[in-house]
Amino acid sequence: MSTPSGSRDWPRVQLHVVTGKGGTGKSTVAAALALGLASQGQCVLLCEVEGRQGIARMFDVDPLPYDETRIATGLVHDGEQPGSVHALNIDPEAALLEYLAMYYKLGRAGRALDRFGVIEFATTIAPGVRDVLLTGKVFEAVRRNSRNKGARQYDAVVLDAPPTGRITQFLNVSEQVAGLARMGPIKSQADTMMTLFRSPRTAVHLVTICEEMPVQETTDGIAELRAARLPVGGVIINQLRPRDLPPEQLAAARAGTLDRTVIAKDLTRVGVDADDELLDGLLAEAADHAERRALESTQHRLLSDLDTPTYELPRLPGGVDLGALYELAATLKEQGLA
Repeated sequence: MSTPSGSRDWPRVQLHVVTGKGGTGKSTVAAALALGLASQGQCVLLCEVEGRQGIARMFDVDPLPYDETRIATGLVHDGEQPGSVHALNIDPEAALLEYLAMYYKLGRAGRALDRFGVIEFATTIAPGVRDVLLTGKVFEAVRRNSRNKGARQYDAVVLDAPPTGRITQFLNVSEQVAGLARMGPIKSQADTMMTLFRSPRTAVHLVTICEEMPVQETTDGIAELRAARLPVGGVIINQLRPRDLPPEQLAAARAGTLDRTVIAKDLTRVGVDADDELLDGLLAEAADHAERRALESTQHRLLSDLDTPTYELPRLPGGVDLGALYELAATLKEQGLA
């Protein structure tokens, strides 16, 4: 394990929680962040808690078991030895069995409860307990102790967390179990976890795109996190369109006043037959691009007023594969998030 150094902007953080509205690419950003941190020589654990096996698909590996599995190596930079990324799909039933074995020494008895469906019943009837189990495993990975002998030590843990609308409730486990257990081991564990989740060792990063609903949800999410005294990290603005056209051309495209003759001549110069159908299509695409860029600019200004560090990732027309994840990781590292 390397000496923990954190990222450039978040040197004290060991637990990076990544959330975002559905469709903004939070899982992609979580994976890229893990790769970026590993590029500093760190040993990183990338966790998911929603049971979708998204990590396995992104890294093109077999479905993840409830076991920490090495899936990638960080980027090589300036001859430094890269770190590694391990992944874990946290299942609430497996987490409860581990909890029973670790704290109550119920090895075989715990498995018997599982066969009788008691664990599924418990985590269904008391959703707060489910979140305590899921976040409890993350907590354990950050603060390994003698209860988990021989377990791998991590410099950083990246959590692909539930969406923004549920993130405060998910992390605020002490509040969730208050009505279920006013004392005892579950309440004690929840209170202990909150000392980590509310500390400078944790940062909750929010992923958004420059559209009205995701930006509003990000704004609301930041307010809710701060009200719950949970540490807000950075805002990652994902899927930004290219910014290679000057403002005057964007304005002309949006207004429909681009010069068709000039465009036709440019196409002819490079050997393209510039008929009316092609020109109409190109002008329509230009108008749509300019309209989307104007929307992005408006929402980008709102995000800039949130008093949080912001990071930007480009839109990837070819989709996200492992190579694209490494590209995004390099971008996050250059900007100081990873």
